[in-house]
Amino acid sequence: MVKKLQDEVLSRRTFAIISHPDAGKTTLTEKLLLFGGAIRDAGTVKAKKTGKFATSDWMEIEKQRGISVTSSVMQFEYDGFRVNILDTPGHQDFSEDTYRTLTAVDSAVMIIDSAKGIEEQTLKLFKVCRMRGIPIFTFINKLDRQGKAPLELLAELEEVMGIESYPMNWPIGMGKEFLGIYDRFYNRIEQFRVGEDQRFVPLNEDGEIEGDHALKVTGLYDQTLEEIMLLNEAGNEFSPERVRDGSITPVFFGSALTNFGVQTFLETYLKFAPFPQPRNSTVGEINPLSEDFSGFIFKIQANMNPAHRDRIAFLRICSGKFERGMTVNIPRTGKQLKLSQSTQFMADDRSTVDEAVSGDIIGLYDTGTYQIGDTLTVGKNQFQFERLPQFTPELFVRVSAKNVMKQKHFQKGIQQLVQEGAIQLFKTVKTDDYYLGAVGQLQFEVFEHRMKNEYNTEVIMERLGSKITRWLEGDSVEENLSSSRSILVKDRFDKYAFLFENEFALRWFQDKNPEVKLYNPMDQHE
Repeated sequence: MVKKLQDEVLSRRTFAIISHPDAGKTTLTEKLLLFGGAIRDAGTVKAKKTGKFATSDWMEIEKQRGISVTSSVMQFEYDGFRVNILDTPGHQDFSEDTYRTLTAVDSAVMIIDSAKGIEEQTLKLFKVCRMRGIPIFTFINKLDRQGKAPLELLAELEEVMGIESYPMNWPIGMGKEFLGIYDRFYNRIEQFRVGEDQRFVPLNEDGEIEGDHALKVTGLYDQTLEEIMLLNEAGNEFSPERVRDGSITPVFFGSALTNFGVQTFLETYLKFAPFPQPRNSTVGEINPLSEDFSGFIFKIQANMNPAHRDRIAFLRICSGKFERGMTVNIPRTGKQLKLSQSTQFMADDRSTVDEAVSGDIIGLYDTGTYQIGDTLTVGKNQFQFERLPQFTPELFVRVSAKNVMKQKHFQKGIQQLVQEGAIQLFKTVKTDDYYLGAVGQLQFEVFEHRMKNEYNTEVIMERLGSKITRWLEGDSVEENLSSSRSILVKDRFDKYAFLFENEFALRWFQDKNPEVKLYNPMDQHE
């Protein structure tokens, strides 16, 4: 039994895909699912007019805009491995969701658009991976279009990201002249747009094609051999240990849209990506191979199925085995709970899951029991995993229901959407107004759209601009300290906070009221 559990855990590979919007994240996800047999027909993001939508984009607003707003989870089997992909939001306004998602994975795949190189959002997410020591695999996409020279892209990766790279393969030409990739790892050339029987061309011990071949006629073949020689002599050495500790990134070139280089990437990734890793907790590291079940909630999503008003809590299993119907502890509340309704994902296509092991991501139906960051344990275990980052909102709106008669729907909608953690809810102490806080403007648009579509409630949102949020230590405060420049509010957990107009207002307040202790939750995670 123990051996079987260990084998199952060691076959798990759980990763997130990170990139800037439009680098091809959803397209790559689709092609990987295609190889795993999880979908038969990849609906590319481009195919909007045909009514085919990307499998991992399920929310209505995502279909309209062609962007990933929420993190989807997808699972498939390939070559004896069970792969869990977390497709993260590409849009920067949703960085909170992405940061939390990155706490639930063991490795990350970074996609870079060969024409644009490293973009701002990719850099931000990369830094989070580095901070958490997450191994990173790099896929340089869109080689079928004209882009930056491969050597330039590598230099950019090393200089901007500050990480060493090792190209597992190397492009032969690009754009209209893209002929394929020279595979350093498998010592072969993979040709672009040829029949399956001609796809791979073996190379001899010197890394060259034996005898005559059409590729040899082109100047691009000789140029590639020169560049490979340069990489062999002056490039970094490949080291599986350094890949696992995140200090070197294997680089793959390809084109997700034309499905070129994706299978080779997947097979090589599975060879070197880490299996589920230990996690820190209040009682030390929890071994993923231990038999006692444990996990944590990293995301809550309302209305994944519009036909049923449901909420799903996404659980990363960190040790042991999940069995449907098992009883677990929630150490935060001291309560116990029977997990009778559970699901696994293929975007919005869900099936009930009876068993899952460390490394897997499952969904638990939630009636309001869970909070983001909750640990689940069994038996006498009451430990908690490390707290997840809580972001300090920067933009604020005052929100109210357009129709007073819809107050009940408004209350229900606002409570459920706030529990997902993307927007934060505050209530002013003096006037009982509802304020919403978020990291980016698009969060408010999604909130408004979902209130209308999912809760049948139109809302009025009045912009309040940016504010600086600081929470108060302790449970009491003089309410007359509230003013237009330092508004006293309570968050949804009834904790006091001040919303300051700007840095000056914050400093002025602190000088005048030194006895009031303020803190920023983000500082507790650095």
